[in-house]
Amino acid sequence: MIQTLDYFTPVVDDPYMFGQIAAANALSDVYAMGGTPKTALNIVGYPIKKLGPEILHSILSGALDKVKEAGAVIVGGHSIDDQEPKFGLSVTGFAHPNRIWKNTGARPGDVLVLTKPIGVGIITTAIKRGKATDEQVSLVTQTMASLNKHAAETLTEFNPNAVTDVTGFGLLGHASEIARGSGISLHIDLKKVPVLSGTYELAEAGVVPGGSKSNHQWLDNEVYYHDSISFHEQLVLCDAITSGGLLVSMPEAKAYQYVRKLKENDVQAAIIGTVTEKREKCIYVNKNGAN
Repeated sequence: MIQTLDYFTPVVDDPYMFGQIAAANALSDVYAMGGTPKTALNIVGYPIKKLGPEILHSILSGALDKVKEAGAVIVGGHSIDDQEPKFGLSVTGFAHPNRIWKNTGARPGDVLVLTKPIGVGIITTAIKRGKATDEQVSLVTQTMASLNKHAAETLTEFNPNAVTDVTGFGLLGHASEIARGSGISLHIDLKKVPVLSGTYELAEAGVVPGGSKSNHQWLDNEVYYHDSISFHEQLVLCDAITSGGLLVSMPEAKAYQYVRKLKENDVQAAIIGTVTEKREKCIYVNKNGAN
């Protein structure tokens, strides 16, 4: 049995989509372990007298529809009167004990696959500051609300060596967990990492959440950035994400097959790096093949 819990304050203005995003985010941990979600409980903090029941109804409806899409059911929940809206779910899933994916076990010779673009934290910060375009709002909302269901179910055919989902610690933060836990080093090519449109420009303009900056500082001794990698590009790689994709370490031949299958189903997956024997740093980031 896999048990997980996640909740947070609104990241978009649309309450229905906030419910969808919160549900997709909570379900993601089950998918990242190779499990199948079965039941969920709502967790609600909400100022009912201040905002009224209609907005809460939309949040709950969004979550319900997303959980149904996952093939699971919401069986209850709990709410409190809170001045700042908060919402999430506790999800129960199941996996065969011999087929649970862990965020350790990456092997030299593997490659890294990422199944969703990054930049979510920066663009949602831009939304809060009124600096995001309508196109960016739509794209980031759909990206966060997208389930990792297809990516995970397809991955079961390929026996990955290590899997995690990319969330609050950013791409490099979660990658460092794989590297430390597996006793290896990761080499990531910035040019191959899928990034939401406009993210680099916003980061260069200083539109970066505090969590992303904290991630960058936390990883200071673990990551080597090639001289060609600018500071704002480093922040994008450390961006604190809500409901990100899967990061997978797997044999190269299988990875190409996996990515091809995902792209056939409109999943924006990419091979972004390689795994080597342990070196001085956990992660090495280059651009255009620079070493």
